[in-house]
Amino acid sequence: MKKLLLIMVVLFTLIIAGCNQEATGNDQDESSLKKVTMVLDWTPNTNHTGLYVAQAEGYFEEEGLDVEITLPGESGADQVVASGKAEFGIGAQEALTEARIQDIPIVSLAAIIQHNTSGFASPADKEITSPADYSGKTYGGWGAPVEKAVIDSLMKQEDASADDVNIINMGNTDFFTAVERDVDFAWIYYGWTGVEAELRDIDLNMQYLTDYSEKLDYYTPVITTNESLIDSEPETIQAFMKAVTKGYEYAIDNPDKAADILIEAVPDLDPELVKASQEWISPKYQDDASQWGLQDENVWQKYGDWMYENGLLEKELDASSAYTNEFLPEK
Repeated sequence: MKKLLLIMVVLFTLIIAGCNQEATGNDQDESSLKKVTMVLDWTPNTNHTGLYVAQAEGYFEEEGLDVEITLPGESGADQVVASGKAEFGIGAQEALTEARIQDIPIVSLAAIIQHNTSGFASPADKEITSPADYSGKTYGGWGAPVEKAVIDSLMKQEDASADDVNIINMGNTDFFTAVERDVDFAWIYYGWTGVEAELRDIDLNMQYLTDYSEKLDYYTPVITTNESLIDSEPETIQAFMKAVTKGYEYAIDNPDKAADILIEAVPDLDPELVKASQEWISPKYQDDASQWGLQDENVWQKYGDWMYENGLLEKELDASSAYTNEFLPEK
């Protein structure tokens, strides 16, 4: 009996020791993951789904990364990434183009959406059906010079001028509140605000930028990093982009499941809007490109030329340095 008791004690001790070693091993595995930060451009939405999929499905961990997804704060994602306070961020070609001209060392790694899905929207009862109808109307924006330039470029095609538009800064006021109050039209991304209008049974008139100029078919949004990280830790970028690519490919193939992942990660989002938006946007992530994320130098050059021609840049853009495809997985 005593021998049996002794054997049981020894076995119990070995089991406890094994569990402790296993727990210690797990801790070491977790601590061995490289911590990096991804800073968003705005509050979480379906532009970002692939990131949340990569996190939830363990794609980042598979590549040895512990990724924290954060909000931009007052300084904005581009500033945070350029300063090296975050390894990765969400940006847009228009802002990154301006940054490159100012020698800010930020680079685009991938196009999240292959074609520009933005445009000027207005409730149908405003009767704005073309850029010429902007004359005498009030535009609500965020105070960037590029807004008037884009409006003017569209209106000029119809012998009209942005000088006849009342342009106001609506700040953080949402589109639906603004157009009920003092705004006639605004610049929106249809994949979120336009889809929300559908859910609210609000008919919109929409002038997509791509319908008026191929130079305005630029990449927005994009995934960014800084030149220092490219030089010092290319393997980190390679690992990150491999995981992110898998995340967006999952969202392309499984929009409903991807929407569920985003909803679970960000419970404050409206589930109905997320589901509808994801259904709309998933086919547009890759669209006609040979793979997700791919960028074309002509797209960068044409938009840079447009900005320069419209007095938005002090000098011409070196398009080849503004982006890179080298960290996308080989297909």
